[in-house]
Amino acid sequence: MSVFEALMLICFGTAWPFAVYRSWRSRSTGGKSALFLYVIFAGYVSGTIHKILYSFDPVIWLYVANGVMVAADIALYHRNRRIEVRGG
Repeated sequence: MSVFEALMLICFGTAWPFAVYRSWRSRSTGGKSALFLYVIFAGYVSGTIHKILYSFDPVIWLYVANGVMVAADIALYHRNRRIEVRGG
């Protein structure tokens, strides 16, 4: 297990709850990019797959936790986009 890998994931992971909360409260896509969110999600999925296939250790749970938070932000992005298109 790499301490530096875990630290990186913890640092990134601390930002996602705030982003998800902001998306939930604002009901807006302002400042968000769906492409960016999908690229980040793909990165966490790739990291998880790597851990499963080549280097299984507890850090996998940080990849999973971050992936879940990004998936939540993606879902909120699409919810907020529908709200904006609807006009409300």
